[in-house]
Amino acid sequence: MKIIILGAPGAGKGTQAKMIAEKYQIPHVSTGDIFKANIKNGTELGMEAKKYMDQGALVPDELTVKILLDRVAKPDCENGYVLDGFPRTIPQAEVLDSTLSEMGDAIDVAINVDVPDENIVKRMGGRRACLSCGATYHIEHIPPRKEGICDVCGQPLVLRDDDKPKTVSNRLKVYHEQTQPLIDFYHAKGVLRTVDGTADMQDVFAAITAILG
Repeated sequence: MKIIILGAPGAGKGTQAKMIAEKYQIPHVSTGDIFKANIKNGTELGMEAKKYMDQGALVPDELTVKILLDRVAKPDCENGYVLDGFPRTIPQAEVLDSTLSEMGDAIDVAINVDVPDENIVKRMGGRRACLSCGATYHIEHIPPRKEGICDVCGQPLVLRDDDKPKTVSNRLKVYHEQTQPLIDFYHAKGVLRTVDGTADMQDVFAAITAILG
């Protein structure tokens, strides 16, 4: 089962992708996680990606496609995977589509987690991250036991640059211009399904599992 999760930054698609991966025992392939690992390790690719991410811009297709296709070619993806953060543009989707087609394969379903922009800005402004261990929180939905302090390692929590309102607004602008056309792309292929991302996390997941069966 090859699944794509679509949705604006902060729509909760990453959380849903992890839950799908766990339930269906398939890898959760997140370009965001791949880039973050490269940034943390100070690799050349990571530093290149960071320049774009810090501005709320998309990492160029050539960087993203190369690392993604290498990942899904690994043995643990033989029975399927859930893609989170890829494709983000029509050219990426076309490369993925043609590559899978050459292998006699195709995406089974693209799930669009739909959340209005105003909800996104509020959600992301409440995020807090621990730069030491990578744990994440939300001041309303997943608060730390002690305000501003990581439960896991006791280090201070921060509002990351890419979660600040100005950056979020820029990310949403980029999303609507470059990524939202994917909804039409997968709708035309007959594999698009949309769920209400404003619902409770478990209700969103229930809607997704009803689609996947």
